[in-house]
Amino acid sequence: MQRNLRITAITLLLINSIGALWGGAGLIYDPSGEFMQMPLDFLTHSPFNSYLIPGIILFTVNGLMCLAAAILTIRKWSYHPQLIILQGILLAGWLSVQIIMIQVFYAPLHLPFYLIALALIMSGSVLLRAKPA
Repeated sequence: MQRNLRITAITLLLINSIGALWGGAGLIYDPSGEFMQMPLDFLTHSPFNSYLIPGIILFTVNGLMCLAAAILTIRKWSYHPQLIILQGILLAGWLSVQIIMIQVFYAPLHLPFYLIALALIMSGSVLLRAKPA
């Protein structure tokens, strides 16, 4: 069971990482949002005038940190369950702040990633409580 949970968590971490690296890089490359087909109007209720800072945060927190968590989970680092939980919490936090700022819940995008966040938190919690194999 632990092996399957680790594989599931690694897969979810990599899915989130790849999407966040791509999205973050796109927003950094073109802070106007045009490249990613995101109107600047989404930022009306946020403290940002462009997508540069959100892009950097997305790239770093959900991209690079998820990738690092996946690599450390593959290597079975002793604290990998905590990293999996942390990445689930960070993803859910990112989504919640994003929804508050853009004032739009876009179910085809937000719901799957909330489910990924929940799955990461749950799998990390089970791995944390499990005895080492």
